[in-house]
Amino acid sequence: MKVYVIDNGGQWTHREWRVLRYLGADTEIVPNDVPFEKIKDADAIVLSGGAPRIGMQEKLGNIDEYLEKADVPILGICAGHQYMARYFGGECSPAEVPEYGKVEIEIHEHDGIFRNIPDKITVWESHNDEVTILPSNFILLASSKYCRVQAMKHRSKPLFGLQFHPEVEHTEYGEEIFRNFLEEAK
Repeated sequence: MKVYVIDNGGQWTHREWRVLRYLGADTEIVPNDVPFEKIKDADAIVLSGGAPRIGMQEKLGNIDEYLEKADVPILGICAGHQYMARYFGGECSPAEVPEYGKVEIEIHEHDGIFRNIPDKITVWESHNDEVTILPSNFILLASSKYCRVQAMKHRSKPLFGLQFHPEVEHTEYGEEIFRNFLEEAK
């Protein structure tokens, strides 16, 4: 299985790559401005987190093109999640309470990437901005005390977004979340 990790300048992009490699995926990190033609052989795509406020940018490399043309599962993490939400008509704003470190989230929907994951888990956060309005064609998957849209999925396409960082060892069930994501690509 070929998985491209799109590098948006996040501090943990290599950890995403490492977890996916550990799970047996043929994984490659590529810059976010690589043309879609060069990654069209993907079985799945991960949109990494990024530098502060990157999810708020009007344009982020060629991510619009990936979201428009790819017909494979795509997982947006942190800034990748925020950018995906904005692309599909949602809104992002500065968080009223930025979250850093360990945060408990409540999972509302257990299919897809949260299959066989408990109702409440502790995850690792690092964000100043967040999705404040869910895109109309997305379903809310998880929330925390201060961030309503911790996770989302498209109603009909294999598109997922996570505000938290499943690649960090402090996130409970992070490896299982990635494994479930890879199952979406089979």
